Amino acid sequence: MSDPEVLVVGAGPVGLTVAGELVRRGVRVRVVDGASGPATSSRALATHPRTLEICHQMEVLDDLLPRGRRVRHFTIHLKGRRLISFDADYSRMPTRFPFSLMVDQVVVEQVLRDALRRRGVEVEWGVELTEFDRRAAEVTARLRHAGGREERVVVPWLVGTDGAHSLVRRTLGIRLLGDATQTWLNADVVLDVDLPRDSNHLVHHGKGTLLLVPFPEPGKWRIVDTEDSAHAGEPDVVRNRLADKLSRALGRPVEVPPPSWLSVFTVQQRKVERMREGRCFVAGDAAHVHSPASGQGMNTGIQDGYNLAWKLADVVRGHAGEELLDSYSAERVPIGEKLLRSTRTATALVALRNALALTFMPPGLGMVNAIKPLKGHLERKLIRGFCGLTLSYPESPLSDPAGDGRFAPGTRVACDGAEESGSPGWRELCAELTDPRWTLLLHTDDATDPVPGWATKQFGRAVSVRVVSATPHGERPLADPGDVVRRAFGLSGGGYALVRPDGYLAAKGTYEGTASLAAVLTARHLIPADENAGLPA
Repeated sequence: MSDPEVLVVGAGPVGLTVAGELVRRGVRVRVVDGASGPATSSRALATHPRTLEICHQMEVLDDLLPRGRRVRHFTIHLKGRRLISFDADYSRMPTRFPFSLMVDQVVVEQVLRDALRRRGVEVEWGVELTEFDRRAAEVTARLRHAGGREERVVVPWLVGTDGAHSLVRRTLGIRLLGDATQTWLNADVVLDVDLPRDSNHLVHHGKGTLLLVPFPEPGKWRIVDTEDSAHAGEPDVVRNRLADKLSRALGRPVEVPPPSWLSVFTVQQRKVERMREGRCFVAGDAAHVHSPASGQGMNTGIQDGYNLAWKLADVVRGHAGEELLDSYSAERVPIGEKLLRSTRTATALVALRNALALTFMPPGLGMVNAIKPLKGHLERKLIRGFCGLTLSYPESPLSDPAGDGRFAPGTRVACDGAEESGSPGWRELCAELTDPRWTLLLHTDDATDPVPGWATKQFGRAVSVRVVSATPHGERPLADPGDVVRRAFGLSGGGYALVRPDGYLAAKGTYEGTASLAAVLTARHLIPADENAGLPA
């Protein structure tokens, strides 16, 4: 693309998310990757509920859902005994997607790449970033093409989604801090085992554990061996070893055919202390590396990319001041810290090498199974650590102090499937979340109230203004029979709720004319069309 406004380095799921969302918002983007073409080997497998919500907002979910397998359970086995099956309980974290979707990262990338192509942008494969310089108003990058040709590119903004060994991060002098612990082995195999395929299975064979995760393809599983990683270059040795362990863990003979993919990896727990340096950013594995135990890598990276893209687009298009970009690091660095804590816990659970714990596990889990409230509590706690639904930004510079109602500033705006199907207001609001702009919900019983029209005129480039009412009125009403949405937000007459482009609530309260509402919007660095019209003196 000629005259790009943003150069994205890296065409994995994070880079494709950033690029796709920038382009969807009218920003000119160029995407380069040093690899010769798209990845074909198996990688991340789980797409969790919050990421599915983002995929809906990015308008790619319909292409992704049919290609995955929905998993709603986590089952633990020990030496032939099925000890317990935990269900995914999202009753206290409303979502329309109460499951994890098992779909290969290769497929996720293809879906995102196809969406980017439909918007006129192709990934440039075999184009490697070799160095770049930063100045006050631009970034000068040097690219090396596959044939050896070198190119000098000047862009206003650069985003590094170039993985754990990121050249962008290293050039910016940002350190990836943390440690490496265990070494695990991944094997993708087709198994003839009588295990429910709507569950992940943790099977303990006496000395260590195997984690089995179902692929969408019939009979295909990913096996994660947390104990032995030797002989990864000898598939027959690995499959015989896995067959022995599975047979002991499940209490019946299991044959393991040659794996279609083998990989040894070191479990790392690392993060950066900042994700922006002037006109340059890092996201995904370039900013944090987690244990794969709860499938956080790709999910967290996509969430990074989505958080950054809408903010950068607003700044590039002149809808917001550059100060908006400071909230990227302020929000996402603490998320990386929280995930390090949760993935350490998940790693310990999956590896489970404590002999004493194994002794007490059968009676302990038997008691949990018998006490339903206790089991429900543990089920909710288990999924909180990986689903992404509880991640919030209450301390963000974009969030007001907490208020009344179901949603507090900094939390995601969402409903469950029953609410969506039963409420026209919720259906319309869920559709509204695909709009790339901010959403300003106003509640007024006065059809002549000038504020909605003023807000649309002054901020409509960046803000979608909707009047919520049981009786539709105004230029863009959001019909809410029964006041379902209004009550969820705690809106009264003259009330407002400001929802960010990523679906998180930024602020809510009562407006008193255009001046008070202008203050709410400009506090988020939004720029009115006419800076002198309707603003406080």
